[in-house]
Amino acid sequence: MEVRMAEHAGFCFGVKRAVDTVYEQVGNGKKIYTYGPIVHNEEVVKDMEKQGVCVIADESALDLLEMQSDAIAVVRAHGVSEREYNKLADKGFEIVDATCPFVKKIHKIAIEQEEQGRRVLIAGDPEHPEIKGIIGWCKGPVKVFKTVEEAEDFVPENGINYVLLAQTTFQVKKFKEIVDLFAKKEYNIYVVNTICNATEERQRSAAELAQKADAMIVIGSNGSSNTRKLYEICRERCENTYYIQTLDDLHLVLPDTTELVGITAGASTPQNIIEEVQNNVRGTYF
Repeated sequence: MEVRMAEHAGFCFGVKRAVDTVYEQVGNGKKIYTYGPIVHNEEVVKDMEKQGVCVIADESALDLLEMQSDAIAVVRAHGVSEREYNKLADKGFEIVDATCPFVKKIHKIAIEQEEQGRRVLIAGDPEHPEIKGIIGWCKGPVKVFKTVEEAEDFVPENGINYVLLAQTTFQVKKFKEIVDLFAKKEYNIYVVNTICNATEERQRSAAELAQKADAMIVIGSNGSSNTRKLYEICRERCENTYYIQTLDDLHLVLPDTTELVGITAGASTPQNIIEEVQNNVRGTYF
């Protein structure tokens, strides 16, 4: 029997950059805040809180804060809206922008496309902070499709040009289905695939491993969009798939015929948690 890690799993470039940015600020004598959880992982946020880092939960919490004369606000990896960014500045924060560069690129594309007269469409979760941030840099109305079914119901307005973007962690297969749907309906929509390479790599390697595995373990926060999509991809290919946040959540039941257990992890999952799960499975079951 074998335990095998997916080829691509755990912290992506943007998440590692954001987490490292916060830790670099700790100990410099200033009060450190993050606007929203720096990443969607409770264990990472808890560790930062132990080191004195405070989380500004949302815009309402920001409004309640007094003026800051000697404090740093680190913008989360998911980014923020233009309004929120300006509010941080108005409160007196020294702003350290840890927005993922791939997300910043979407902000730039959305702004440019609107300036060229196109209306923005996004494949993504309208309640996700990344999507809210992108919408917050747009001047006109924005339509978000969470599912292919929602895209099916969309009818473009006459005389309006559109551009279709994607949440960086959107499922690649679903995005292609939406693009194909619009092409089939002969909608004249300019498409920019803004799913980041790290997302595509993780989804592809998870799918390949799940196809071969007798059981799959997906590690990541319940609030992590990209981890949820990894779970969905693995569950489609391997019925015996487990979604856990930490080793404490793992209650693995393996059939006697098990030959391969696969492990993957979301882009916000720290390496130490991945290694802890991997070592436990190897030591307990193999």
